[in-house]
Amino acid sequence: MTAKSNASTYKFFINGEWRESKSGQTVDIVSPYLRTSVGQVQAITQEEVDEAIKSAQVAQKEWAQTSLQDRASYLYKWADNLLDMQEVIAEIIMKEVGKGFQDAKKEVVRTADFIRYSIEEALHMHGESMMGDSFPGGSKSKLAIVSRVPLGVILAISPFNYPVNLAAAKLAPALMAGNAVVFKPATNGAISGTKMVEALAKAELPKGLISLVTGRGSVIGDYLVEHKGINMISFTGGTKTGTHIANKATKIPLVLELGGKDPAIVREDADLQDAAKHIISGAFSYSGQRCTAIKRVLVNEKVADELVPLLKAEIEKLSVGSPEKDSVIVPLIDDKSADFVQGLVDDAVDKGATVVLGNKREDNLIYPTLLDHVTGDMQVAWEEPFGPILPIIRVSSDEEAIDITNESEFGLQASVFTKDINKAFNLANVIDAGSVQINGRTERGPDHFPFIGVKGSGMGVQGVRKSIESMTREKVTVLNIGE
Repeated sequence: MTAKSNASTYKFFINGEWRESKSGQTVDIVSPYLRTSVGQVQAITQEEVDEAIKSAQVAQKEWAQTSLQDRASYLYKWADNLLDMQEVIAEIIMKEVGKGFQDAKKEVVRTADFIRYSIEEALHMHGESMMGDSFPGGSKSKLAIVSRVPLGVILAISPFNYPVNLAAAKLAPALMAGNAVVFKPATNGAISGTKMVEALAKAELPKGLISLVTGRGSVIGDYLVEHKGINMISFTGGTKTGTHIANKATKIPLVLELGGKDPAIVREDADLQDAAKHIISGAFSYSGQRCTAIKRVLVNEKVADELVPLLKAEIEKLSVGSPEKDSVIVPLIDDKSADFVQGLVDDAVDKGATVVLGNKREDNLIYPTLLDHVTGDMQVAWEEPFGPILPIIRVSSDEEAIDITNESEFGLQASVFTKDINKAFNLANVIDAGSVQINGRTERGPDHFPFIGVKGSGMGVQGVRKSIESMTREKVTVLNIGE
């Protein structure tokens, strides 16, 4: 069975069935570069949300009793199906979110790898036992068996920029841990998410375990978050939305992966050629629409005049245009996003920043822009653009760079470029961020690494093992042996 009901309208998935919503309404998905509709998804009702959660609760009880090997068999088929569908899904990702075709294809392949790694990690996670007499005053007659049990029904909310990978990064650990999932993709990304679920449905997963819910946030957004049938929420997206979710959700675990203002700190002893390459790759891939994109350069003033031309030269190599040509710089997800990015540039220029390159716009295509002499009174020094602009802030010392870094409301990642490894670790230790990259660009990294955001960048930890742990809880069974 397929998710499509006609050439451009996609169904939602509930209790093992692809359906059209009783609302009779759909949401139009507009391509960021074609600037036309590439399809519609269902605008489901609150009653349909209720049904999805109820079916998930029923299915989860049996799934929790299913062996890890049996769970694994379904997910291995899912990974295989994604690879079989990689060309089709990659084209949808490209059209729906404007990502280059080859990058979109890599995302699907990486997703299959992630699913397989999640399976293997779950298969090798074990509980522990604790003897009572290991504690002062304890008893030899008591043995605690500590195991992990699923939380129940997980609400997974994914972003537009990695509509398959960051969705599966929630679904695969949740399912392997014995949970059911209600999956709400971002509006732009909903068709890609639909195809991902189609690949999972083809694996003949027990009905009810996965529901795909699409629609208007004003109708089902808060309703999902506040629903008593949801036992845990995993969200990736903007800080504003994440804060809203945290305020609405009560007494259930949350893992929030939010925004960032990741700095590249360039010390005076850095290899500037190497730093420039890493910085531009980190700042501008997929037009900077990545939470881990480098979003400002804090460079020692002694080497700033040498670094700026190197950055400019690297930017000039970037391809600009259509994702169908695998351009690095592509149109932003929508006009509102482009308006915001352009506003940050205009504010900086009005306050005295120097435009080294760029400050050119065509609809929602922002050309790569390098701004020098950015100061703390400019919005671009602090706000996350999610676009292809890079501000340079000149600093007089490591201490000033750290002060500016830590003053940010965000704390996702940071990069430090230096030849002094001892100094690199000293700086890493005082940076308020979940991860610090030494002599490399900020990026998500291998999927089994812990992925952490602090302050406004999130709460909780992701990464395959950490995700499984966050979607389970410990349970203690005490065996009384008898003296």
